[in-house]
Amino acid sequence: MPALCGLFICPASAESQVAIADDCLPRRKGGVLISVEPRINDRIRVPEVRLIGPNGEQVGIIGIDEAMRIAQEADLDLVEVAPEAHPPVCKIMDYGKFKYEAAVKAREARKNQVNTVIKEVQLTPKIDTHDYETKRAQVIRFLNAGDKVKIKLKFRGREQFRPQLGLRVLAKLAEDIAEVGVIEAAPKQDGRNMMMVIAPMKRKTTAAKKPAAATSADEPQN
Repeated sequence: MPALCGLFICPASAESQVAIADDCLPRRKGGVLISVEPRINDRIRVPEVRLIGPNGEQVGIIGIDEAMRIAQEADLDLVEVAPEAHPPVCKIMDYGKFKYEAAVKAREARKNQVNTVIKEVQLTPKIDTHDYETKRAQVIRFLNAGDKVKIKLKFRGREQFRPQLGLRVLAKLAEDIAEVGVIEAAPKQDGRNMMMVIAPMKRKTTAAKKPAAATSADEPQN
């Protein structure tokens, strides 16, 4: 089992890879600026370490001077990846290259991340037909744009003691937008409000039909 050590993961086998947090910016804790960057090379001040080679191989427990010598002979860095282990775990690697590649991967992950927006539409238990149709169209527009929609139904006065009024409106809305959305969070009452979350319906792709059409177009004509 991997041992989690703060921001680092120490592999338990030779095949495991060491993962280091790519966020090495200083952080504040209790008003004091602290660094979360791992110690490397001569900043590692312990008598011995458990060493992992540059290819993930387990070298074993050796003195810090011997570990530094091995890293220097390989023209690489000695990086402390699990400082809280006994003894601390170090890995031989090109730390500058590792930080650069980790930063590139983090930027790509953020670029490819899909930001889900949750819109909100408010209803009332006794909403009239015209207002209902307006709200329904608004919900459909949000769903077609790929956004989730939180339906907030507000009770007035003693209406909150008759939740079936709100449930009836929400059930009708869910049925009316069933072609473009699905209920992600069922209706739930909280005091004078009743909430329901609707997510966009995943559209079926028509890509499977395209190869057949292309094949038909490529057939030789008599």
